Amino acid sequence: MILHKLAAWRPRRLLGAAVLALGLIFTSAVSWAMRVSPMVAEMTTTGVGSAARIEVGNVGATAMPFETMITRLDIDANGDFIETPADESFLVFPPQGVVGVGGRQVMRVQWVGEPNIETSHAYYLWVKQLPIATETRHPEETGGGTVAVTVLYTMKALLVVAPDGAEPKVELVSAKPAMITPPVPQVDPSLSDGAPVEAPPAEPGVEIIVTNSGNRYALMSGATWIIEGFAKDGAAYRQELKTGDLSAIVGVGYLAPSGGRRTFQVPTGGVELDPARPISVRFAN
Repeated sequence: MILHKLAAWRPRRLLGAAVLALGLIFTSAVSWAMRVSPMVAEMTTTGVGSAARIEVGNVGATAMPFETMITRLDIDANGDFIETPADESFLVFPPQGVVGVGGRQVMRVQWVGEPNIETSHAYYLWVKQLPIATETRHPEETGGGTVAVTVLYTMKALLVVAPDGAEPKVELVSAKPAMITPPVPQVDPSLSDGAPVEAPPAEPGVEIIVTNSGNRYALMSGATWIIEGFAKDGAAYRQELKTGDLSAIVGVGYLAPSGGRRTFQVPTGGVELDPARPISVRFAN
């Protein structure tokens, strides 16, 4: 979610044994005035599954006008997002509207793109709050110039479209000890007076590289990760991470199909692993 700030993704359901990662981190400087549900919608290219229902809720104190747009999402090996306009691939109804205080608006999102795609694709549905007229206070009331403060929200739901019968095929490429730095929370500069957000200190961890040779995306946070190795003092090390733990580390863990490759950095709870001994990583349901 961008509040001109980012929120964590939560998958609606899980896919396969090793299952997609968008590592978005959120901070709670303010209370959200907009809600979008679900944050991840899985779709097919034909049939009943080619349409999704996305609900926009207004938990603010004023009516909330909004509009939508769609972008195609591609992710490189470093996890960086590349977005391109893709409104022509979907029909969204209604594409804009006004949600009253405490109200909800359900949108139907219909895939109208190519019905015979060979691999799955990922998209963002942007829901953008629009500005409305606000009361302006006069100089004599404020002791200076006029004041009008507006906070607008933008939330991005993930749409994933896959052909019938598509499956991910996730394989471990490598796993090695590394000192890792947790991601810095992404906050709109206006919320921090322009001051940079300090990076957390580096800590022991393991760098895990995976690839997906299947024709369907994978959501890596949907699997249980079992990491085993040895600490530098020779003690056996084992860590089991489930969805709740992984969401805070890798987001939903989106892994693109057809050769998609991702690098994940997982903290090991202060334990430094021995680089001279093997590290095993397994993904289970």
